[in-house]
Amino acid sequence: MKNFSNSPLHNNQTPNHVRDRKNKKFAFLSAVPLRFSLRGYGFCMATLFLFCFGSLFYQLNGGPPKILLDIRHYLGESTYLDDHGPPAPRVLLFPSQVVYNRVGKCGSRTVVILLRLLAERHQFNLVSSDIHNKTRLTKHEQVDLMKNISNIPQPFLYTRHVHFLNFTRFRIEQPVYINIIRDPINRFLSNYFFRRFGDWRGEQNHLIRTPGMKDDERYLDINVCILENYPECSNPRLFYIIPYFCGQHPQCREPGVWALERAKQNVLENFLIVGILEELEDVLLLLERLLPHYFTDVLNIYKSPDYMKMGNMTGTVRKHTPTLEALQVLYHRMRYEYDFYNFIRKQFHLMKKKIGLKSVSRPTAHQASFLRELAVRTTEPLAEDEELETDLEDANSWFVQP
Repeated sequence: MKNFSNSPLHNNQTPNHVRDRKNKKFAFLSAVPLRFSLRGYGFCMATLFLFCFGSLFYQLNGGPPKILLDIRHYLGESTYLDDHGPPAPRVLLFPSQVVYNRVGKCGSRTVVILLRLLAERHQFNLVSSDIHNKTRLTKHEQVDLMKNISNIPQPFLYTRHVHFLNFTRFRIEQPVYINIIRDPINRFLSNYFFRRFGDWRGEQNHLIRTPGMKDDERYLDINVCILENYPECSNPRLFYIIPYFCGQHPQCREPGVWALERAKQNVLENFLIVGILEELEDVLLLLERLLPHYFTDVLNIYKSPDYMKMGNMTGTVRKHTPTLEALQVLYHRMRYEYDFYNFIRKQFHLMKKKIGLKSVSRPTAHQASFLRELAVRTTEPLAEDEELETDLEDANSWFVQP
């Protein structure tokens, strides 16, 4: 075996060389821990200073110690986090996102008053839009509104006069929709006189809502408006309820079968309930049954004396019924609205029957008395126009069929 200790390389090194090399090695090793220990010492002192300063500040503001509350009651207590970890997230009842795209003059102000009382009682977020006259939105406005709605802390109920919004078309989670409609002619009459004369909340209420309306228009006889085919009393202005359920497509604003069928389909697929104002108490009972975390005890609130005082202020003043001749013309112009209303009425009664709801509303006739008489005298609706306007055909380029 070769002996390296006798090699010339080792023999040529003097003892002084070996000693110097060892001294350098030990000097380097001793310097390294000294340098790191000084940094560590400074860090520890700074941490201790911050801890002491924070503890002093905490005690001066009234916090423990008293010997850290007697060493936390002699180590016999612990926090919830010590034993269980972070608290479980709040479990939201389904549905926790509700949209009430309320139809004008269909009891919406009555329901909004109820919602304000219910939101305070049941601790859900009620967001009621101040925009009342913009129901049709551009594509970008739709996206912005849907994102804003989706960002409301849950559980929430959002309400606004706006035509149906298809959230899923833009890959946004679809909320649950609710709504209420009423007999189309009654809705039209209520709106006609409300625009001119307001309601019982104040004599000058109508002047605030329509300050630019001239007296000739304000005091226009409703029979003249209907029989002489004024714009306010003819289509497309009379085609009002269906677009709230059909959606934002331009064709939804054209009176016809397409918009009617699209509205029916959306009701079946996206609306939890669409009630009728003529049976409002039954609507409230169904809402309480289907959405208890929003509407529990709503009927008791609705019947309370305090609410009755507020609710009675929303009635339209100076409202009266047109002549039978004018009603006949009006009924013919609103034939699609009545088709939709009868569909909703049938679906509403079917839901009551399925749930086994005992009706508390006063039963209403299937048609008002003047409508039963009109059914005999009114001719069949005219055939639907076959051609659509060019802008409606162009709009199909961005419309997505369900």
